[in-house]
Amino acid sequence: MLKQQAVLHDSFGRRHDYIRISVTDKCNLRCVYCMPEEGLPFFPDERVLSCAEIIQMVKNFARMGIKKVRLTGGEPLMRSDIIEIIKGISAITEIDDISMTTNGLALPKMAKRLYQAGLNRLNISLDTFDKKRYKEITRGGNLDRLLKGIDTASQLPFKKIKINTVIINGQNDHEIADFLKYTFDHDVNLRFIEFMPIQQDERWKKQYRGLDAIFNACQTNHWIYEPIRLDGNGPSENYKIGGAKGSFGLIHPISCNFCESCNRLRITADGYIKSCLYWDDEENIRAAIFDFDSFREKIQHALAIKPKNHEMALLNQEQVKNKKPTWRHMSQIGG
Repeated sequence: MLKQQAVLHDSFGRRHDYIRISVTDKCNLRCVYCMPEEGLPFFPDERVLSCAEIIQMVKNFARMGIKKVRLTGGEPLMRSDIIEIIKGISAITEIDDISMTTNGLALPKMAKRLYQAGLNRLNISLDTFDKKRYKEITRGGNLDRLLKGIDTASQLPFKKIKINTVIINGQNDHEIADFLKYTFDHDVNLRFIEFMPIQQDERWKKQYRGLDAIFNACQTNHWIYEPIRLDGNGPSENYKIGGAKGSFGLIHPISCNFCESCNRLRITADGYIKSCLYWDDEENIRAAIFDFDSFREKIQHALAIKPKNHEMALLNQEQVKNKKPTWRHMSQIGG
């Protein structure tokens, strides 16, 4: 049992009990909203946090009131020691929820091992049901393999499986009704996510599609939906269509500010803490991982400078004084 410290709060009074840790910047896909078409040079292995550093870091966070951990990437299942990492975090009694965001391609072989290691929940990316379009959006992915991974994971008693769907104007927005139909027969929470301009030029505005289209699809098909509450720390507004096994959620980083209830900090694979995914503010905490007092000081500083909101929807970013958008692509932040 670790010696518990005071719960973390930022300068706006938001309580933080949730940490997102990118365990690698490597990925076997190059999704259009996450990475440039030519790919990115990946960090050398020595630049990435080790298994021991990640586990000790979570122990530090647990002493500061963190209860929930999400492992992200890149693609976290590309780490050969991911099972060891999950087991190490699972052994920390103060942590009561461990989740992972994955592209799902390795789940046919790894889902059972992940569950047995202590993983509680999964978020799996699925942006289209069309094989050709999936290959285009992911720049090379195999849709059959992904769907098999979702089915494999669904046979295991995970607390919840969520499907992450980024709506892209002109690419998959015509499939909204198909995604909603998917919840009829699958006990998942399918979350529609607005396209975010992380390391995107002005073309992102043409790719953006507001999530009012989801409600329009329900009305067109005469589907009656009601708001519901789901356990967890996600920013989604959740709904359920009458008679459906699953549910759907909406995440509005652009059209509706979801920052007011933000309770998360992000750790990059190379050991930097980001209090907001959009801005450039970050601090290297790697050297402090095995010195708790120094570590706590760095985390408190990150909370002190955490902004009230990301303002990424501003038409003119120059309106934001003394800040600039992050240099990192989404795959280097962990979402």
